[in-house]
Amino acid sequence: MNARYTFKGHALKAYSWKNADVTGIRRKDKEITDVDEIKNILKKTQYVTLAMCLNNEPYLVTLSHGYDQDRNCLYFHCAIEGKKIDILKANNLVWGQALLDKGYIQGACDHLYTTAQFRGRVAFIEDLVEKEYALKVMIKSLDKNPQEIIEKQLQSSSIEKVRIGRIDIDCISGKKADKVIIS
Repeated sequence: MNARYTFKGHALKAYSWKNADVTGIRRKDKEITDVDEIKNILKKTQYVTLAMCLNNEPYLVTLSHGYDQDRNCLYFHCAIEGKKIDILKANNLVWGQALLDKGYIQGACDHLYTTAQFRGRVAFIEDLVEKEYALKVMIKSLDKNPQEIIEKQLQSSSIEKVRIGRIDIDCISGKKADKVIIS
């Protein structure tokens, strides 16, 4: 698709991602090629933003999460019902991004950051053992004193009530701007 769009009178090209290399990025000078470095971004960030779609209508949500590097998946908890749940039940394919924002550089018109982009499929967990495991992954990644929270709040009754989603990541890439570039 080469449809033309304009911004302030300038023509902008629209790119089709139908046949794109989903693991690569255009700016090779900003690409993170070390998979462990990319996965580390998912471990460090407290939030990810997920893009999903239903009937050609996009929808975005930002979620706290826990990343399980051994299983290469993200866990999140959410409400039992709602728009996000309806969309994910109909179309469980998501794209997500985790961002480590290093800030805008005043006077340089530049912004430093590190990101991990990923694609995956969401599954809602019913198994109580995996739910407990997922909650522990999330608590350990988000709380400064996880053991205390785990002991006080992870009771069988609370585990049964919570809805847990798991994003099984099948594609990942990373990008960073770690120094000011004057053009």
